[in-house]
Amino acid sequence: MPRLFKLLRLLSVLAVPFVLSGCNMVVMSPSGDIALQQRDLILIATVLMLLIIIPVMGLTIFFAWRYRHSNKAATYDPEWHHSTRLEVIIWSAPLAIIIILGAVTWISTHKLDPYRPLDRIAAGKPVPEDVKPLTVEVVALDWKWLFFYPEYGIATVNEMAAPVDRPIEFKITASSVMNSFYIPALAGQIYAMPGMETKLHAVINEPGDFEGISANYSGAGFSHMRFRFHGYDNAGFESWLERVKRNGTALNRDTYLKLEKPSEREPVRYYASVANGLYESILNMCTREGTMCMNEMMHIDQMGGGGVESEENRKRLEYDNRFDDKANKELAELGPYTPWSGLNPDIFGRCTLPSRDIPRAEARNETVPTAAGLLSIRRDRI
Repeated sequence: MPRLFKLLRLLSVLAVPFVLSGCNMVVMSPSGDIALQQRDLILIATVLMLLIIIPVMGLTIFFAWRYRHSNKAATYDPEWHHSTRLEVIIWSAPLAIIIILGAVTWISTHKLDPYRPLDRIAAGKPVPEDVKPLTVEVVALDWKWLFFYPEYGIATVNEMAAPVDRPIEFKITASSVMNSFYIPALAGQIYAMPGMETKLHAVINEPGDFEGISANYSGAGFSHMRFRFHGYDNAGFESWLERVKRNGTALNRDTYLKLEKPSEREPVRYYASVANGLYESILNMCTREGTMCMNEMMHIDQMGGGGVESEENRKRLEYDNRFDDKANKELAELGPYTPWSGLNPDIFGRCTLPSRDIPRAEARNETVPTAAGLLSIRRDRI
């Protein structure tokens, strides 16, 4: 029986390489330059740490065997308490590794900053001066992904594409809960948050069909919140654009509000045209008629607020796509939103700046902003 257990243990160890051979090691074999540099950073950090871990584990086994109770030949010195040479080795090696690891991490943190525009498309290949980055606006919905291509006036659901060796600038937001945008073959994951915009600069260097996922739990449909990312040559990308325009429909505000509702296993959808300013209204959480945009409210707050008369705006700033019917009813009771809603310029004429800042503005001979002037700036309606 013991022999049988030994045989089973041996077989299980031998089976590990075969099991691992079926794993998708895309993180360690990416197709984009940013992901490749991140892979190299992982390998460098791992090797540096193994320089300590392997000797420590080896010496642990060596000392356990060397100074076992039955080994009478080993030196026994109960009075030993210090060795300068040993102390230098024990402390200098880890310190050197920490310094090297810190320097590599510092450099890589700035070099791989997702907000930093690319200065190369591959090792030894700088970005050509005449190449314009492809802008893709990403919206994390429940539970699907919406992609806008403002340069081409199209949008897609759960599918996106990009030409090989062309820098991509992602602008990322979410419609409700926090999510995480991740294409392992392209670059690291970036959070998508409602009312906020994060960015990612990346490039795909090899044609292929890659998987994109949500890397942050966001509810019941999280497991199926996946999409396909296609890397094409220029001709293939143009063909993909033509297919989207040929088979797509129109994406306006009403269509978006239906799409925004929670759903699982959403099929790929194409939109041949997109309403002007739709992404900006999603970003500012004001796609429903009657709501106030976040950038408007932030601008009002920045200029000193609207006082007690702006209390009505609270309802116009509430947002939850799971209760559209209730929200729409409350907005209808408030009436259409206008830039004067909640603020009376006769009362708050000079109160759009904190009072402590008004003398400073007058001292600099600057015009003090008024509520009327502030509220004359309103968003484009969809």
